Amino acid sequence: MAGELLDGLTSDPVRMGWMQGSPPPPEKVLLAARADHMRFPMIRWSYSNMRQFVPTRRVAASGEGRPFERALRPDLADVSFVPLGGDDPVAFGQSLAEAFTDGILVLHRGKVVLERWLGVTGPQTRHIAFSVTKSFVGTIVEMLADEGRIDPAATISAYLPELAGSGFADATVRQVLDMTTALDFSEDYADPESGIGAYSAALGLTPRKPDYAGPADLWSFLPSVAKAGDHGRGFTYRTPNTDVLAWLVSRVEGRHFADVLTERLWQPLGMLGDADLIVDQAGSPFAGGGLNLRLEDLARFGEAMRLGGLGVIPAGVVARIARGGDPAHFDRTRYPQLPGWSYGSQWWISNNGHGCFSARGIHGQTLWVDPAAEMTIARFASHPTAANGANDPLSLPAWAALADALSR
Repeated sequence: MAGELLDGLTSDPVRMGWMQGSPPPPEKVLLAARADHMRFPMIRWSYSNMRQFVPTRRVAASGEGRPFERALRPDLADVSFVPLGGDDPVAFGQSLAEAFTDGILVLHRGKVVLERWLGVTGPQTRHIAFSVTKSFVGTIVEMLADEGRIDPAATISAYLPELAGSGFADATVRQVLDMTTALDFSEDYADPESGIGAYSAALGLTPRKPDYAGPADLWSFLPSVAKAGDHGRGFTYRTPNTDVLAWLVSRVEGRHFADVLTERLWQPLGMLGDADLIVDQAGSPFAGGGLNLRLEDLARFGEAMRLGGLGVIPAGVVARIARGGDPAHFDRTRYPQLPGWSYGSQWWISNNGHGCFSARGIHGQTLWVDPAAEMTIARFASHPTAANGANDPLSLPAWAALADALSR
């Protein structure tokens, strides 16, 4: 079935039979040695079970968290919208399978008004969030800057002399936060020979070639990233920026990034469950995309941001993040579906009339905050296409239609 054209229904991991049985049939076993966990349609199971494939470090909850109150509105499934570039309206409930959704929570004024679980994903599943992880990292860096412990105008090499010979050396912390660094690094998910391919090999997210002789962990890989141009001239999305920020946080705090995340956000926000952060063989964190967490905890992070930080994240930090980076730096050619947007502090900023901002990860991971509509949306997905341009035509108008329905 892996060679067939599968949609969001026919690729359902339960229907596909992945890892079912004691033991599962050989043809239904997923193995890290074959990189099964990163190939469609197997990702429909693996993204909800990443601890079986890669090493992780625990981000511990306090055990004192409480679920959101439910005030479910079945009518929201019937809210319709026209996809970007389309002609015919689609019902929101119908769009979930089309977007390869694994789970979604819609909150309005702090209550869950829509909740759906698909495939093998459920309320206690730790699903990989991919680059949504970046927004947790950026928020912590902004918190440390607010405390005066990190200077956004300082160069990276002032904090991390290990990067003095790299392309990051003379970049400022702010330029790394806003991804306006000029680096010889290509983030082309479809090209295994691109920079992201070398990054993945160093991380060990998938098996390395037998003759691989490159860096064996991220701390060894980052110094090898060279400079290409002048920093500060434009936004270019590159994941290693985030790993540099996590390294910076660990250096300033004197602790592993997972422990900082635990103490700075996880426990103070009252997350319901532990999370798992992917690490490489040296224990360096996959801060650019390795957080695995419950969907309700992702929504809790979004609600904290919507409500000005809830006393955990300083209100000034939330305001700084919501302002975003310079829209003039945004890459309009690469992101034609995001007109007027900007990027800053590891967050995506819509600059629309609702003041929406978002954390986004490949294959459809989303945290959407709409302050004007008092709405927060958290979604996990396992879309066969990595880049968000594949699901934005459905997702962006869907979020707007839900906001309109909830604002009436």
